[in-house]
Amino acid sequence: MKLQLTILACALALSGCAGHAARERLGIEDATVLTSGIGAVQNEAAGAANGQWVDTYAPIISSRTALESLQRRLDQVPGEKNGYFHAKAQCWLDAGQQARQGNDHWGFVEEAIGQAAMITMGLESGTPLSAANPALRTVSTVRPDLWKIVNTIKSDPAIAECPEAQRPLACAEVELMQAGHDAWMRSFSTAEKRLPEIQNNLRKSAETALQCEQVKQTPAQVAVTQVPQKITLRADSLFRFDGGNEAAILPAGKQRLDDVVTGLKKAPAIRQLKITGYADRLGSDAYNQSLSLQRAQTVEKYLSKHGVTLPITARGQGSANQLVTCQQTNRDELVRCLAPNRRVEIEFVLTAP
Repeated sequence: MKLQLTILACALALSGCAGHAARERLGIEDATVLTSGIGAVQNEAAGAANGQWVDTYAPIISSRTALESLQRRLDQVPGEKNGYFHAKAQCWLDAGQQARQGNDHWGFVEEAIGQAAMITMGLESGTPLSAANPALRTVSTVRPDLWKIVNTIKSDPAIAECPEAQRPLACAEVELMQAGHDAWMRSFSTAEKRLPEIQNNLRKSAETALQCEQVKQTPAQVAVTQVPQKITLRADSLFRFDGGNEAAILPAGKQRLDDVVTGLKKAPAIRQLKITGYADRLGSDAYNQSLSLQRAQTVEKYLSKHGVTLPITARGQGSANQLVTCQQTNRDELVRCLAPNRRVEIEFVLTAP
């Protein structure tokens, strides 16, 4: 599955939209959503509320009170906050809050509250939860191709072992549902505006799962291999953007470095580490050299502080050895495209056999 995740991550980084009508780009298959004006229906098949829907959501008298109460309960749930279900409940709360603040009175706020409540209660009680996405009255399916990617990532075994990859995946699912609600209301342009963030979250999930798998597997592989090996850690996953000192290390970055420390304890054949930092091409050569060296030295200090006693050398290579070449004119898009070039490589030097 590793190759499949790699392909998905690359495809999502490069995907764009053709110059067609917004609703055509959304790939909507529900004929009732595509019908407006004369001939449009308002029956149950088209999404009109029925008795069951009213009975389910009638108890929600104040959406604001319900959202605030659920937020407090979710915050008090113990355990991994980055996990799939905790993240999904939070994203449903965020979606409900956003819709409420946008004066959406079509039922999506109540449905978002319902989904968040169901997950929160399951987390509180320890009841097994389903990762399937429900069919909601006010949501139509958009971008079936992205839903296929969602299901492919979700089915990969690497995801289950990588909470950091679960959060963006869960939020992408909720955001796709929210885009489906926009389409259900015939607000096709609003639905389309959500797509870049959805694609970014799916790409982030696939890339993070690959990184988790790499960090987890490489120390064990190094223990048995007869040639030097190295792992590559994305700087964007280790540090805040443009940050390189210990204070700039992200929680997910600390977890990855902790995994390296744990793996090294199981690999006695390693006798030395070589850490090399790299920057992208943006900025001056002097700045990139300084930042890349600082990141390498910060990783060195972190590993040493957490029990690694092997000899370590750290160096910065600035913007040398770029892995990808990008030509985007939009700066935000260019920064995202250049992400693989911002990295820290850890090479494991083995004891001679």
